[in-house]
Order: sequence, then C-alpha cells, then structure tokens
Amino acid sequence: MQNAAEDRRNRYFEGHFAPVKEEVTVYDLPVTGRLPADLEGRYLRMGPNPLGVEDPATHFYAFGAGMVHGVRIRDGRAEWYRNRWVRSTEVADALDRLQRGEEPPAFLPPSPNVHVIGHAGRTLALVEAGGLPHELGYELDTIGACPMAATPEGSSANAHSKVDPRTGDLHSLAYAIGRPFAQYIVTDPAGTVTRVTDIPLSGETPFLHDFALSENYVIVFDIPLTFSMTAMLFRWDPGHQARVGVLPRTGGDIRWLPVESFYVSHILNAYDDGSTITVDLIRSEGPVDVADPGAISPTLDRWTIDPASGRVDQRRIDDRAQDFPRVNDAFASRPHRYGYSAVSPMYGVPFTPDGPHPDEAFTNALVKHDLRRGTTEVHGFARDAAVGEAAFVANPSGGEEDDGYLMAYLADPERGASDLVILSAQDFTGPPVARIHLPVRVPLGFHGNWIPDA
Repeated sequence: MQNAAEDRRNRYFEGHFAPVKEEVTVYDLPVTGRLPADLEGRYLRMGPNPLGVEDPATHFYAFGAGMVHGVRIRDGRAEWYRNRWVRSTEVADALDRLQRGEEPPAFLPPSPNVHVIGHAGRTLALVEAGGLPHELGYELDTIGACPMAATPEGSSANAHSKVDPRTGDLHSLAYAIGRPFAQYIVTDPAGTVTRVTDIPLSGETPFLHDFALSENYVIVFDIPLTFSMTAMLFRWDPGHQARVGVLPRTGGDIRWLPVESFYVSHILNAYDDGSTITVDLIRSEGPVDVADPGAISPTLDRWTIDPASGRVDQRRIDDRAQDFPRVNDAFASRPHRYGYSAVSPMYGVPFTPDGPHPDEAFTNALVKHDLRRGTTEVHGFARDAAVGEAAFVANPSGGEEDDGYLMAYLADPERGASDLVILSAQDFTGPPVARIHLPVRVPLGFHGNWIPDA
C-alpha cells in the first residue's frame, strides 16, 4: 500500500522534469568532439519551469513559468549557455517576491512556455491558447510582450506558428479558450499581418495545439480534447465529433471532414500531391488525459486527404511510441523524404530498434525515418538519460535533404547536468559529432529551434 507521501508525488514535477531554481550564465563550454566550424547562431529550447506550486501532486506539467535554455555556437566554440525565465508581468513579480524572501503566488497565469522561434528579426517565446508572445533579446533577457501576428479580436502568434521557407511568411492558427472561432493569420517577413481568416468552431473550445500547412492549404484538427468552461480544464469529450478542416491558404470557407475519434499531438509536415494532401503526424487513440502523457502511446501516421471527395485515408508509418517530430525546415509544406522524432521519458513505452527485442529497447532515443524506403535508424542513449525534441540544422553550405545535424539536450545523470548533443543526420547511428557539456541540468521541456545569426 502506498503511503501518503507517495500518493502526493507527481512524476512531472521530479526527476528529469523537476524545475531548476537559478538562472545561470556560463562561458566557453567544454566540448567532446568537434563543433562544425560553419555553424553560427543559437540553439534555444523552451519549457515550463514552475514557480509557487503549493501541491506538486495536483500540478499540471504544461503550466508554469516558461524558461528558455540556450547555447551560442560560433567559430567551432560553444561561447555560452544561458537559462532565463520569460518575464511576463506576473512571472517578474513572482521572481521579485522570491528575491525578497516572500512566497510567490500559488497560481500564475500561463506565460510563454511552449516554443521559441525567430521571425522578423526577433526571437519570440510562444504560448498556448491566446497568450501574447514575448520578445527575447539575443542573450535571452525578456524585452516584453510582443503583438506578433496580432488581430483586433485579440489573436496572435500561437504555440506552433510556422515559417514558410520560400516566402518567409509566418503562419499562425490562433485560438482562445471560450471563443467560438479560431483565426488563421499570415504575417510577412517584416512582421506585418497580411491576411486573417476566421474559422468558426462549435461546442466547447478544442485543443488546437498544432496544425498542418501545405503549399496551398491549412489543415486544422478539431479533436475531442476540449476545454470545459464549467470544470476549467481540458477533458476528453466522447460526444465531440472529431473532424479535419481544410482551408485554402488564400482564405475563404473551411471544409470540415468527419473522422473517427483521435488525438493529434504534433505535425511532422504536409504537402500537396496532385489533388490530395499528404500529412505526416503523431496521433493517439482516445480517450486522452493530457495531464498524464505517460499513459499515451503516440504513433507516426500518414493521412491522405482528398478535399474534393471528402475522403481521409489513414496509414500507420511506425507503431512504436514517439513524438516531437521534425523535418528539415527547408522542406516545410513541400514533399519530404526524411523525418525525425524523439523517444522521450515523457512517454513510458520502450522503443525497440526492430521488432520485439526487450533487451535492446530504448527509453531515450532519436529516430530518423526514411519515408521513401520505409526504413528507420535509431540513435539510442543510456536508459537513465533523458532526450527531448531534436531540431534539424541544415548544413549552411547546402546539400541533400538530410545534409545537416540534429541538436537536442540530453541529461547526463552521472554529472547531474545536461549536454547539448549534435548528431550528423547522414551518419545518424554513428557517434555524436559533438557534445557540449553544460554545467547544469536542463529539465525536459517542449520545443525549440536553431536560430542562425543573420
């Protein structure tokens, strides 16, 4: 029988998920291996780092003050590591209270804690469900709330806003809890909103965390995970009809296609293929409790959508649990051959390289999918390590689709700290090109990007 202390535990508030308590700046980081000499920029990754949690057992891991972790690389050196809270007004006040020896508020409004991107010469920290992005300085200080992609209705850039590599436009699917519509927003490379399309919603607000973008269409996933205004939480609503919406990028009416109940976490990529749209995505069967992702078994699937006939064909690509899919961003919204995903402690399902071999199972790995050949390569890490999402960094000199690197933070329990691991995408199972050794631990978080210097 569990004792009271065990009953109050929360795996998403301890171990690899546990928040760090200090902001750190360190220069000239040690490196094992050799950093590519032509990489110049910052690898940044965002995640929740809670303040003022009264009862960890009831804490929802996706809430909490956002913290960005960054490494600056130049001339074959790791020049610095920094971690900084995103200082929204409420977070700044809570940190001031802590500095004075006072207790911070027991609840903080959601602050940017999901993603960090570069657009219009700015570094932007993004948040879910209607919060304003915040602009960060080059050294990760918070400049302030930034109305990027802002509309008169109060929408702005959302958690998974996407940059089209050919046009430089930022595409956002913004929603807010309790609002009966979402908005598709296009922002040009200078940061000016050039198009806004309203998308009517029905019933309680669905969890519109991510969306797909092809060359001609926006694909929206209206799933049964909805926000209950009465219970004030996300819940699985079996009576909510799951559907996929197809909206022309140029605007107009969205066409909704009913599908069987499902949960979608993240999109790998989408592209137009003649009269159909191909979408590679991470999906799970419902019902889903987002407060316990360890109970979810997400898989990589391919959907083929025919807007004319309304047909949606679904095919499983890989039934092993994985998430955080990424593509070479130069191929975003265009046909792609390769995709990358992470096997993370976020999910509790072991991942075997090829078939049921428990002794060879990984609980921490990065995976490269060759979607043309239908093959995978697995780069496994130690069982007690913890790897998060890996961003693809294209070789600055150009080359094939997989000519580049994967960057991800990896826990090193022996040191009680983390490394920034850099893999060659073309020698995926080989030793890392480099490991940058950080002096502190980076908690498991959400999303990030390589942001090259201009």
